Amino acid sequence: MDAFDAIPDPVVIDILNKVGDVKTLIRCRSVSKRFNSLATQSDSLLLQLDQILGTTDSDPEIYSPIAGFFRSLFKSIHGFLPIFPKPADPAEILTRSPKTPAQILVGFERIRNLEVELYGGDVKLEKGAAVKWKAEFGKTLKSCVIVAFRSATVNTTPATTAAVVDGAVESDSEFVCGLKTRVVWTISALMAASTRHYLMRDLVKDHKDMEKLTVRDREGEGTVVMDAAGMKEYRETEAREDDKGIERVGERTVVPSVRMSMRHAPSLMLKSGICLEAATLVVVRPTGLASDDNDAELVTEAFAGDGGDCMYGEAVTALLKRRRNVLEMNSF
Repeated sequence: MDAFDAIPDPVVIDILNKVGDVKTLIRCRSVSKRFNSLATQSDSLLLQLDQILGTTDSDPEIYSPIAGFFRSLFKSIHGFLPIFPKPADPAEILTRSPKTPAQILVGFERIRNLEVELYGGDVKLEKGAAVKWKAEFGKTLKSCVIVAFRSATVNTTPATTAAVVDGAVESDSEFVCGLKTRVVWTISALMAASTRHYLMRDLVKDHKDMEKLTVRDREGEGTVVMDAAGMKEYRETEAREDDKGIERVGERTVVPSVRMSMRHAPSLMLKSGICLEAATLVVVRPTGLASDDNDAELVTEAFAGDGGDCMYGEAVTALLKRRRNVLEMNSF
């Protein structure tokens, strides 16, 4: 027995929880029988899909079924053994062709908090434009906060406070100008969010003890969150519909009819000296649900991690002071 074998299991599990990365934990399962049993008891995980789903430069044919058969045949002849599959190595999950999140996490039965990191963002924008969003889901969309702008330029004389360059009051004509682009940004963000929600469907159904699920991308474009109540609602809805599932369009969850509170500034100067053109803030909720009066609370919660020194945090604070325009959109 070495010194590590003397460490109690709860301490080892706590160490593995600090590791968190699913790729590393799956490899740990191959170290020993003890690690194989303990690694799957981690309850706080980070799943980076780009690493596990095969975005490396390795030859894809290495793991093809045909290549696998000939490797088995060669090994069997070489060792004078019959051709029977050997027990699966947990680490092989990392090298096989793309798996769903639920398939990758087979064996991890005690997940409480899961973060899923995607390779990149989903919204396709014109050059120079940017969008950042956060959506909360249960059985379907509960809310979505979107902030976007067409371009950002640096002013050599920073303002002492965030200010709207074109004046404090926006006219109707100014709001209508560029409205089509802002609606496209909104729809694109909602479609990206509903696609991520759909991707997690089996994972949510399989892990009934999970308390929080966060799906984000490496570029920081968008985030989908589901809490314990939202995931329970999703599972109960699936059960009530007798395995028919939530209505979906293609590879995404249907977005319900929504009410959008949109605020816009043709040109917004931030304290940092950055000027945002066509700065837009949109708060989306399903029609008939919460009042629009708590926009500030929802926006602040969505961008709580983007403090006053952050461009997005500063932008939403300034945009909340702008006139609110309400639009409605049918389910899609």
